[in-house]
Amino acid sequence: MKKVIHKADTRGHADHGWLNTHHSFSFASYVNPERGHFGMLRVLNDDTVTGGRGFGTHPHENMEIISIPLEGDLEHNDSMGTSGVIRKNDVQLMSAGTGVYHSEKNRNGNEAVNFLQLWIFPKYKGIAPRYDQKTFEPSERKNQFQEVVSPLGAAGSGVKINQDAYLHMADMTEGTQLTYQVKVGGNGVYVFVLKGEVTVGGEALHERDAIGISETDSFELEANAAAELLLIEIPMN
Repeated sequence: MKKVIHKADTRGHADHGWLNTHHSFSFASYVNPERGHFGMLRVLNDDTVTGGRGFGTHPHENMEIISIPLEGDLEHNDSMGTSGVIRKNDVQLMSAGTGVYHSEKNRNGNEAVNFLQLWIFPKYKGIAPRYDQKTFEPSERKNQFQEVVSPLGAAGSGVKINQDAYLHMADMTEGTQLTYQVKVGGNGVYVFVLKGEVTVGGEALHERDAIGISETDSFELEANAAAELLLIEIPMN
C-alpha cells in the first residue's frame, strides 16, 4: 500500500474577500511541484463564497467538473441552457468536453455558501458537453459508503462521469469500522475528511485532512469520533 498524506494546514490558501478558498493541489497562484494531482484528480478546492457573489461566466474544455455543496445554495447557469440550484446533499457534474461556459454563484445574499469543486481528467476527450445533477438521501450514507458518482455506461446510483472513477460519501459514528474495496484494479483513492476524526489505512486524520491511497485492493477506516468523509476513487494514470 502506498500512501500520501495532505494535512489541512498544508493546503494552498487564498482570500479574495468574496472568495475564501483552500487548494489541495496546485491551482491559480498556489504552485506546489509535489502536489500537481493525485492520479486523474487534478483539483480539489474547498470554496466559501460570500452572499450574492460567485464565479462569473467562464470556459472549460475536456475536464470533468464536480460541485458538492456542504452549506448554502449554489446557482448554476451554462451555455448548454442548463440552470438551477444545488444544495447540501446534491452533487453536480459537468462534462466540459468540446467546450462549455458556465457560472456558479451564491444564490443567497445574507449567508455564505461552502462547496467542494473537483476537476478530474476525462477518459475520452472531445465528447459533447453534458450536465448531470442528483439529490442523495443522507441516511443512506450512515455507517456505509454511498455512491454519488459512477462511470458512464456502468451500473450505479451516482451521477455519471466520463472516467473510470467513483465517488462515495460516508457518515460514520464513533467507533464504526468500514472496509473500502477498490472498484477498478489499479485505481487509487483520495479520502478527504469533511468533519471529525478517522483513522484511514493506519493514519489518523482530522477535519479537512486527506490521504491518497494506491497500490492496494482495499483498506480500513475507523471513526475515532463522528466523521463525514468523501472518497474519490480514480485511475492513477
